[in-house]
Amino acid sequence: MSIPKVVAQAKRPSLGEILCRDLHEQILPKHLKLVPQLNEVYELELAYYESLILSEEEVLRNGAYFASVGGQPTRHFLICQGEPLRLAEHSSSRLKSFFKTNQFKTGYATHGLFPYRGKFHPQMIKGLINIMGLKPGETVLDPMMGSGTVLIEATLMGINSVGIDASPFCQFMARAKVDGLRLPPKYVKAALDDFDSTFRYFSEKVEKTEPAVLRVQGSLFDQAAKKAPPQSALPRGCNRKDVQDYLLLAFLDAKGYAERSQRKSFREQFRAILERYYFAAEKIQTVLNGFQEELGTAKALEGDARNLPLEANSVDGIIFSPPYSFAIDYLENDEYHLKSMGVNISRLRQGMIGLRGGGLREKYRLYIEDMTKVIAECSRVLKPGKICSIVVGTNNNQLSKILSVDPEAVPGIDETLAEIGQAHGMGLVRRIERQITGMANTMRSEFIVMLQKTNHRG
Repeated sequence: MSIPKVVAQAKRPSLGEILCRDLHEQILPKHLKLVPQLNEVYELELAYYESLILSEEEVLRNGAYFASVGGQPTRHFLICQGEPLRLAEHSSSRLKSFFKTNQFKTGYATHGLFPYRGKFHPQMIKGLINIMGLKPGETVLDPMMGSGTVLIEATLMGINSVGIDASPFCQFMARAKVDGLRLPPKYVKAALDDFDSTFRYFSEKVEKTEPAVLRVQGSLFDQAAKKAPPQSALPRGCNRKDVQDYLLLAFLDAKGYAERSQRKSFREQFRAILERYYFAAEKIQTVLNGFQEELGTAKALEGDARNLPLEANSVDGIIFSPPYSFAIDYLENDEYHLKSMGVNISRLRQGMIGLRGGGLREKYRLYIEDMTKVIAECSRVLKPGKICSIVVGTNNNQLSKILSVDPEAVPGIDETLAEIGQAHGMGLVRRIERQITGMANTMRSEFIVMLQKTNHRG
């Protein structure tokens, strides 16, 4: 029996030498410093892709996961640093803790204005926009824009955007939040300084304006919609439409909060929320001082993702999150605001993707049918070679009942959508898993499904 020859090897590092190495420094360039609070695997993966795809200047301007480049702070770090979001003193400790521990992920710029169920983490959207290869001047589409996260991030990055949603309130909310990136904060401050006038003005207009007019015109302040001359007036300078809509969003935000909580009077809640809106506008304007011309343009439209009002091969990227099938009722939280706009909620619900149908089996069938139309439309409007990113989870418990299989054997909606994408000329190029907090009973994970258009459909 022969003894194999021992091959000479380099001396292995000691245990101490191994343990003192920082994982981030092993996979990322040393001159790129990560933002604090990066604590999930998918975030490190997106940061790694950013380091490979973006130049140093692009990381400084639009990077999502880096605090500095060679010691120079990134714009994302500057936007997020300091007090994350000014909350009212009576806000719960849980809410305050959430925004503090997620300072670089959400709540910055105008993202933290108005609660919306199923909202994206803005930092993740910024990272996705980067690794999809989108550049300033190009156009990204969100066919189910919800609260407008994609539009806000794209605007900050100098990227043009189009957002579409079936809910007229989402259209209004997204537009107002995007406007908040540009409007002079001095007007919001004026509304705060003369709060009595501001409160009387909006109380009068919201209560007396005919809801159907708001629905048709898209604004409470269309002159033709007024039945009588106003009894109250806003402070000087606050009559600009973008300022009025921003203040109105704060008023409706307080109205919705008053419906859910009795901890403070509605008047006190409106003042506290208006202070938050002023803080957000002032902070973002301070960071963007001198860079406003670099912002992208955004269009927030009311429409149907199954029939996009866009030309074939016209957008450079798509990011959206379809309804989580039957896990979230997106209309429930906005019921007051939709009613104030004269919207027939029952009729809207009947046409909403994920809410259509009677029993669970019919809901699922219609959901897949609708999502097939949505993905076909996304493929039609996306330019060849570009990427469509879908963020979606699976409600295993509900689908197991529908499909009569064990919850562990439920086919993921992400897999189903990827198959539909393949059938419409968009192949799967990457699938990234991220954990969901607060929904363990229905969904533990969601997936970022990245599809690349491979043909010239149109």
